[in-house]
Amino acid sequence: MKKIGFLSFGHWSDHPSYRARTASDTLLQSIDLAVAAEEIGVDGAYFRVHHFASQLASPFPLLSAIGAKTSKIEIGTGVIDMRYENPLYMVEDAGAADLISGGRLQLGLSRGSPEQVIEGWRNFGYQPAEGETDAEMGRRKTMEFLDKLTGEGFAEPNPYPMFPNPPGLLRLEPYSEGLRERIWWGAASNATAVWAAENRMHLQSSTLKFDESGKPFHIQQAEQIRLYKDAWKKAGHDGEPRVSVSRSIFALLNDQDRYLFGREAGQSDKIGYIESDKRAIFGRSYAAEPDQLIKELAEDEAIQEADTLLLTIPNTLGVDYNVHVLSSILKHVAPALGWR
Repeated sequence: MKKIGFLSFGHWSDHPSYRARTASDTLLQSIDLAVAAEEIGVDGAYFRVHHFASQLASPFPLLSAIGAKTSKIEIGTGVIDMRYENPLYMVEDAGAADLISGGRLQLGLSRGSPEQVIEGWRNFGYQPAEGETDAEMGRRKTMEFLDKLTGEGFAEPNPYPMFPNPPGLLRLEPYSEGLRERIWWGAASNATAVWAAENRMHLQSSTLKFDESGKPFHIQQAEQIRLYKDAWKKAGHDGEPRVSVSRSIFALLNDQDRYLFGREAGQSDKIGYIESDKRAIFGRSYAAEPDQLIKELAEDEAIQEADTLLLTIPNTLGVDYNVHVLSSILKHVAPALGWR
């Protein structure tokens, strides 16, 4: 059994073929899609965070709205770029969203991807400490976020407060018990996957990772997941770690499916460079009639290693079409692979 969720990048553009032409369209349709996805049995609604782009950027209002209108579906991010974040303010926002949803928040964090502007986090008022890289800054801020999520008091109370204080040092409020156990790390390398395990975070592995061996993408990703699981076990953490992988998967059931995604059939992995000097491998998309999809997906080693599959969706095509995309996988592909 696998949990199956969707991952939306939340694009919008004033394009004649798009159903999401404005930020308002994307936000409201994201809520509607999460509600509809829960109704058809999808397990998770996840959203990417990008700044300075016509895409979703502030996840907590959206996640709170979804949490208030749903009752079962997991809600989360994949991922929040921690270079841009104030860890303490984020603890408050995340706690509120988790309480509104009844403890369904699954929060994916990371150092982030190449952004729309040069060193955009500086515009947010952040810069690395002396001798620190921006990636190290992101991990440092993540550790502070994790520390404050424990609910331990750390702030000296005012002896003359406006409202009475409880005894001892004060923690951030609202505090949501259990949220610390539902934090994920998006790892692009084997080393950061191991780091995530050592620091008791679940693992999100996307359709991109650094090319560390020259092997096919799904094999490199499966090796990354095994290293992560070994590191979790070695660290002696309680509980079982969770692992998600992202995939673009389209069952071609009708002429519209074939028109939109038929060209994706038979694709292979791609090699490219991010930030000009880092060789990366990008996983292929899957598009075929269900019987062929089942054969191809059965050979994907990383999907086999993961307990959660996040289906990347074309959100600009609207709620109805994306419900069709998701339900096609649930009905025609997942049962034959033992995912349902």
